[in-house]
Amino acid sequence: MNQQNCLVAQSGGPTTAINSSLAGVINGVMNSDQFDTCYGAINGVLGILNENYLDLSAVMSDPDNLERLKMTPAMYLGSCRHKLPDYRDDDSSYVFIFNQFAKLNIGAFFYIGGNDSMDTVLKLSSYAKEIHSDIRIIGIPKTIDNDLCVIDHTPGFGSAAKYIASTMLEVAHDTFIYAVKSVTIVEIMGRDSGWLTASSALARNSYNTAPHFIYLPEVPFSKEQFLADIRGKLKTHNNVIVAVSEGIRDKNGDYITASKSSSDQFGHQQLSGAGKALEFLVKENIDVKVRSVEINILQRCAAHLASQTDLDESFTLGSKAVTLAEKGVTASMVTLERTSNSPYTVTYSHAPIHGIANEAKVIPREWINEAGNDIEPALYEYLKPLIQGEVPIPYADGVPSYMPVTHLKPRS
Repeated sequence: MNQQNCLVAQSGGPTTAINSSLAGVINGVMNSDQFDTCYGAINGVLGILNENYLDLSAVMSDPDNLERLKMTPAMYLGSCRHKLPDYRDDDSSYVFIFNQFAKLNIGAFFYIGGNDSMDTVLKLSSYAKEIHSDIRIIGIPKTIDNDLCVIDHTPGFGSAAKYIASTMLEVAHDTFIYAVKSVTIVEIMGRDSGWLTASSALARNSYNTAPHFIYLPEVPFSKEQFLADIRGKLKTHNNVIVAVSEGIRDKNGDYITASKSSSDQFGHQQLSGAGKALEFLVKENIDVKVRSVEINILQRCAAHLASQTDLDESFTLGSKAVTLAEKGVTASMVTLERTSNSPYTVTYSHAPIHGIANEAKVIPREWINEAGNDIEPALYEYLKPLIQGEVPIPYADGVPSYMPVTHLKPRS
């Protein structure tokens, strides 16, 4: 049987674990008796449209490079946020992409990304079916937001959650040294779901009860109740620490801070300043020291605080995607299902991409307390296993030593 090649690309926002999934794909192809060379498209699907590729089989022929890749944050292949049109309206991009598949003798295409990336997998799969192409197209999940449906949790989330929990504990240590009344508001990423913000609860231990309040997009936010919460807690605590999702919204469903005139090409409103808005609200109504901290992009690529569990699962998902392609599976996303919390165990499978793309998984309401300002124990138990294990990051001259990304520089 003549061997075919594989093509892989990465898309969307960066994470600590996405390159571990890439390493899993490369490793799977190297060990395959059906596939030969693994190519990488630079900057997502745009790499195919621009014919910009990297021979990953050659670059990663050194096992040390593959190990180093696993621990390298963000996208080694670069990213994009490119929305393909409906092929029924304009199929020119699809014709070009599938001609590129033929040119490179591609038998399987793997796209590693989040919700918007799965939209690309869906569209390419639909077009492949339309033209009767036998190219296998498989999505490999990633997103720190943990909002992809069907899968128990997404690669990248566990490491981001570990960073959030660690940072929140350090914020608590920073704050508790002062014997003055204060409020610290920590804004955490999460437009439509509050998984990351909920993970701040993992900072709590035998001596630390912060964050004292957690506000998530899943529950309508009331400014009046927020102020009442803060006033009540200040009666018994000098320092009140709050975790808040960037996407908190009022009872009408409107984001607390959103630019209605600004949205990305996938139609998502651009959010900014939930923490700052609440800082001003406290300043105007409560006479205490108050400050806000926006963690922003820091939670996405903090490889020095990566979760070993996260990286291991990400690598396995990448490898499983190759196995699925060998079996002829297409138009699917590789998944994992939790089978036990204690001991923590998972199994791997796959699901049709239709029903995953353009959907969002939110925190079940029963995992949030009745007052809407904290999480329930069930959510804590769900989160805790995902941050376990420390990754032995290599260092050089006192800083982490990651895989170089000189191939991402603009081509002359």
